[in-house]
Amino acid sequence: MGLNKDSQLGFHRSRRDQSRGYDYILEPSPVPLPLDRPQDTRVLQVACGRAHALVLTDQEGVFSMGNNAYGQCGRQVVENEVYRESHRVHRMQDFDGQVVQVACGQDHSLFLTDKGEVYSCGWGADGQTGLGHYNTTSAPCRLGGDLSGVKVIQVATYGDCCLAVSADGGVFGWGNSEYLQLASVTESTQVNVPRNLPFSQVGRVKQAACGGTGCAVLNEEGQVFVWGYGILGKGPGLVETALPEMIPPSLFGATDFTPDVQVARLRCGLSHFAAITDRGELFVWGKNVRGCLGIGRLDDQYFPWRVTLPGQPVDVACGVDHMVTLAKSFV
Repeated sequence: MGLNKDSQLGFHRSRRDQSRGYDYILEPSPVPLPLDRPQDTRVLQVACGRAHALVLTDQEGVFSMGNNAYGQCGRQVVENEVYRESHRVHRMQDFDGQVVQVACGQDHSLFLTDKGEVYSCGWGADGQTGLGHYNTTSAPCRLGGDLSGVKVIQVATYGDCCLAVSADGGVFGWGNSEYLQLASVTESTQVNVPRNLPFSQVGRVKQAACGGTGCAVLNEEGQVFVWGYGILGKGPGLVETALPEMIPPSLFGATDFTPDVQVARLRCGLSHFAAITDRGELFVWGKNVRGCLGIGRLDDQYFPWRVTLPGQPVDVACGVDHMVTLAKSFV
């Protein structure tokens, strides 16, 4: 549901806002997919960019829909293509191996295969495709650079910066670095090939999150480290940093009586963060755009703040100015 002016939610006869010329889907609606075996195929994951979406299935690969002006849907760019009320859903089959994770940036797409290899396509002006150039790419291509021969277990992107986590706990980055995201390895503000980020002080990383200007990683000990620019979670005194700084575990509920509290899941929106602990508690911090943090007020939050929910949080997704939490009922 939501804005669908480029058919990023599939084909629907949308309600049109005459004053703005936009198309909206105002209630949850099924997205039609051209599946060969609709009764046997399950959707595993969806990812949304600015105006395109990816759908990962268990048996029939990846489907893309929406705006393809930069090749972010993994098909040839068609000049002057009309995306409004388009029936076009593209099946992507350009991978060596099975895709196990998809991630959408603003106008680019990332794909992780079961071989631990990363593919990308789309807008590359900031190097966010990681393919060694700054051009658009209309078909998924495998990344090299410092990722050559490395088994990747997770990819993360949001705006125009990308991160990858390797099986041995290393962190790699490429794309936009205007906000110090990749300043640990270069002074350039655009990096077009994956670079190994020298973050030995954070330990073995198991999860990364990438926002518009800030980044975060979660290590095996359940500790959260942040870097980049913005409200990073260590108070108003920390506005920017090129090297990761740890958010004190006490801010996630660790005390002398409960010293073993760990963060289990880490997420990032355009300018805010969310973390779920192994005790089933949700913490948020960052820019509170339109009240997206859910803390009962509109003020920005400079330290992790626990959100009260009528259930136990299982996962959370962060948008530009909203957030959605999946919770298990206490009843």
